[in-house]
Amino acid sequence: MGGMAGLEGMEQPRPRSDPAAARWGIPGADRTPAPAPGRPGAVTVDLVAEPTLGEVRLPSRPQSAGIARRLTAAVLLKQWSLTPQLAEQAVLLVSELVGNAVRHTGARTLALRMLRRRGWIRIEVRDPSRGLPCLMPVQDLDISGRGLFLVDTLSDRWGVDLLPRGKTTWFEMRVGDR
Repeated sequence: MGGMAGLEGMEQPRPRSDPAAARWGIPGADRTPAPAPGRPGAVTVDLVAEPTLGEVRLPSRPQSAGIARRLTAAVLLKQWSLTPQLAEQAVLLVSELVGNAVRHTGARTLALRMLRRRGWIRIEVRDPSRGLPCLMPVQDLDISGRGLFLVDTLSDRWGVDLLPRGKTTWFEMRVGDR
């Protein structure tokens, strides 16, 4: 993916031998996507890689925000041992980025990736649309349109990297070193 703005020398956790689907607690998800169970709205996830070692591809459906939240919480709390407060904020922000990708891009799939380097984490959501997200002014009584406002407020920095086919929307947060 190019354009990794300052993430040279990022810390990567050692891969584990247990299946990614079991680690993330996603029932029925494995490395080869199975047909969705016979219930409407069921989501199958093709876990191509762990979000810390590569991308996790998700279907562009509202349910994918919940999957992204669980993945983010698991990595930040269990794998990287970060604070619950930071994890809670990152979970909210990843949910907003995935929700925006689902709502506004018309994509079939999107991808989630998490990176860590000394003092920083970076979470990326990639989609095939080259349409740029727009930070809108927010009023007290607005019931929608707060996603990027939250990303802008709670992250230390965020941005969009245009790709030959799509874009990556990302945010970074400072973390205490171990």
